[in-house]
Amino acid sequence: MNQRVPAISDTERPRQERTIEGDLRSLMFLTIVCIALGSTTVVSAQAPPRTEPGSINPPPIGKSQISDEPTSMGSMGDEMRVKQAIKLREKEYKENVDRAREVAELGAQLREAQKKGQAFGRDEYKKLDRLEKLAKKIRSEAGGVDEEESDDSPPSKLESALSRLAEVAESLFNAVQETPPKVISAGVIEKVNTLLQLAKVTRNLFH
Repeated sequence: MNQRVPAISDTERPRQERTIEGDLRSLMFLTIVCIALGSTTVVSAQAPPRTEPGSINPPPIGKSQISDEPTSMGSMGDEMRVKQAIKLREKEYKENVDRAREVAELGAQLREAQKKGQAFGRDEYKKLDRLEKLAKKIRSEAGGVDEEESDDSPPSKLESALSRLAEVAESLFNAVQETPPKVISAGVIEKVNTLLQLAKVTRNLFH
């Protein structure tokens, strides 16, 4: 048995149309609100962050800050060169002091040998040669030239010559200790020249 669909009366049709129209308007309103909210989110994401009052933002890194790196590396290189120069200067100073110390020891040994009445032979000549060689190196380090002091009244006896030689050698050692290397020292040069002159006199008195 077929059921009969009730027909919509003329009085109900305008009411139904108004309902559909209201639903469409609500849907359009919601769509506009969603679009507006989405636009606001995009704009806020693209906008730069706001700075709160009293806060300080770190400055951006500029070209000047980046270009400081080579300068720092150059400063480190200069510091290394300075340290190497200081080490070299200390090494030269120690070597020169060691030479002067050996000169003083050789002078003392020659004097003691004469006091004990030992005969001067090959060993004594070697010590005298070594003393002269070291003294010339010390003079070169002090900025002196190959020149010897002339003594108007040189010692005439071997004992006096060796005694004077040992005294000057000890005095030279003390002077070198107080003088840095590569420094022109008139006092050191004068003592070396006197020492070399006494070594020549001593050599002549050996015969």
